[in-house]
Amino acid sequence: MLTKLPMKEIIKSRNIRLKQNIRQFINYIKKLKGDPHYVAMGMAIGVFVSTTPTIPFHIPIAIALAFVLRGSKPAAAIGVWFCNPFTLPFLYLWSYKVGMFVLGNSAPFDTKYESITELFKLGLHGASAMIIGGAIIGVLPGIAVYLITRKIFTAIRLRSKKSGDHNPKLEK
Repeated sequence: MLTKLPMKEIIKSRNIRLKQNIRQFINYIKKLKGDPHYVAMGMAIGVFVSTTPTIPFHIPIAIALAFVLRGSKPAAAIGVWFCNPFTLPFLYLWSYKVGMFVLGNSAPFDTKYESITELFKLGLHGASAMIIGGAIIGVLPGIAVYLITRKIFTAIRLRSKKSGDHNPKLEK
């Protein structure tokens, strides 16, 4: 017979699993191979790509750019998660408005657009505005993420050298 757990116990077990998943993810990130510049470059590329309205192709585009610009491909794939279900509507709206401003056009952005196919109904003007706007707004977060990631990975690598846990494979 199944016993019903009190709500407090259910929430507590979910919090424990969430903390374990976050800890696992952080440990995975710490084990990314490469020097701090290499990892930070990949992360910055991923964040930059995530601001463009190319959502079904974010990871392939980020990995291709990481290959060309010599950044970490796994870090680039992680960086594209800057665009997620919570940030996507804001990024799309912002990229559209910035793109239209740069192109000197004004077309209303309707919040009824719920998918990329509905956005394509805006035509070439709307799509090009979003791509241009996304590329423009992606520069600042990309630079910020590069600087933050490089600082974090420099500290991680120094700490591992001092503690004797240094793994030379991580720096290749």
